[in-house]
Amino acid sequence: MNKPVIIVAVDGPSASGKSTVSRRAAQALGFVYVDSGAVYRGVTWKCVKEGVDVKDAQAVTNLLIRMNMELVLKDQAVGYLIDGEDPGQEIRAEPVRERVADIAAQQSVRVYIVEKLRLMTTFGSLVMEGRDIGTVVFPDTPYKYYLDADPEERARRRAAEIQQTEGAGDVSEVLSSLRRRDQKDSSRATAPLQIALGARIINSTGMSIDQVVDTIVSDLKKAGVVS
Repeated sequence: MNKPVIIVAVDGPSASGKSTVSRRAAQALGFVYVDSGAVYRGVTWKCVKEGVDVKDAQAVTNLLIRMNMELVLKDQAVGYLIDGEDPGQEIRAEPVRERVADIAAQQSVRVYIVEKLRLMTTFGSLVMEGRDIGTVVFPDTPYKYYLDADPEERARRRAAEIQQTEGAGDVSEVLSSLRRRDQKDSSRATAPLQIALGARIINSTGMSIDQVVDTIVSDLKKAGVVS
């Protein structure tokens, strides 16, 4: 008898700690980790690579029609190849970082990616992080979380990430970028960032990563999902 597929939805704004928390929670639960934002970044990367204007809805839709995204499982996380190519860390670079909100606002992109995200259940139970996982992608899951943190704290975290990968990260510039992204994510017409009905809100400003992970894992243990 097949075990039921469990979905843990972790939503929240940029740099709220979703990625690290979700990855560690997936490891602790024995689930597969999914970074939905990386999929949007992949489409953005392909647009940049091919010189497609991310604000041109028809051009983006045409790109989606002709490109092939293959889902792959590696190290208990879902990744992808686009036309046979793994974009790797290029999806974290500034050209993608500054355009991904425009891509995420395109209705054709969201329809395309939501379909891909739902297909990922073939890999088993998931901890999936993003911005509309509990509201749009898997609204029926009872395991929903909304991670947040003060904007300044989020900017410090993201600047530290950029420092590691690019060698420089200015907190004030990152804060401005995050605020622009928050505004776009919250005000877009299609699947805006919002707290899912029934979601547990976790403000991680004064919490360690381990404390947030323990909160999620403890909830699922109490629910009898894992032992």
